[in-house]
Amino acid sequence: MYVLAHLSDPHLGPIPEARISELLGKRFFGMMNWIGARRRNFGAATLAPLLTDLLAHAPDHICVTGDLVNVSLPAEFDTGATFLASLGAPDKVSVVPGNHDAYVRSAMHYHLEHWAPFLAGDDTHPHTPVDVEAFPYVRRRGPVAVVGVSTAVPTAVFLASGKMGHPQRARLKALLEQLKAEGLFRVVMIHHPPVGERPFHRDLRDAAKVRAVLAEAGAELVLHGHDHRASLGQIPTGAGPIPVVGVPSASAGPGSERGPGGYCLYRISGAPGAWRCDMERRGYAKDIQSVQSLTRQVLIGEGYSS
Repeated sequence: MYVLAHLSDPHLGPIPEARISELLGKRFFGMMNWIGARRRNFGAATLAPLLTDLLAHAPDHICVTGDLVNVSLPAEFDTGATFLASLGAPDKVSVVPGNHDAYVRSAMHYHLEHWAPFLAGDDTHPHTPVDVEAFPYVRRRGPVAVVGVSTAVPTAVFLASGKMGHPQRARLKALLEQLKAEGLFRVVMIHHPPVGERPFHRDLRDAAKVRAVLAEAGAELVLHGHDHRASLGQIPTGAGPIPVVGVPSASAGPGSERGPGGYCLYRISGAPGAWRCDMERRGYAKDIQSVQSLTRQVLIGEGYSS
């Protein structure tokens, strides 16, 4: 059995000190959002016990689906790198960027530079710089292939949308087909959800095209963040639906209106054509201060129900 853990959107704080010139434009409004709401709703008091619980389960691999930072100040990416290292060695932890990790155009390269060991694919040379064309990347781990895609693009003030784009979609399709031929359980990591309805300023702009790629090439599991909610959707395919799982912000307090902090464990077993995947949601129940098992269900295999 292979055990995968999934967490997202920790929005690590506090926001470091910055020069006035760094807080012009979109960052200014992001800073006001942090001061007004986020710093009260996200914090280490929630995140630390959650991570202790996660690491106690000793998953084989950990997937982090973005938004480690808040306004993409340079020092925030050092904090993000420290956070990722606290989860495990780079070969045990994979990350994809979220919209806050590409908050402004001038910061697009920061996550690629600071988090390179955690988002470099198996075929990436250790001394080769990671750039946007490195997505999607793949990491083969036992029976599982972790595929990381990027939907992180700089956007205007008050926008938090994302886009994968045609070149990356084409590479994703070819890669998923190759991994299917290898007989691997394909897990796609993406920040913006490719299913469900949300306001235009928060959506995945090419969601329909991304769903079409996944439906045609296939995947066993899609993991996302962004919504700060526990969710379960699906993408229909001729071979059966692909589960699409969202998790709450890992730092959200027990009183968060979108749901308190949590993460998922996926227990994967079986073989091509007969895979089984059980999902356990762990985290805080409303008004409960301790991390616990919340739900268990079969996502793939005998006992599955849509």
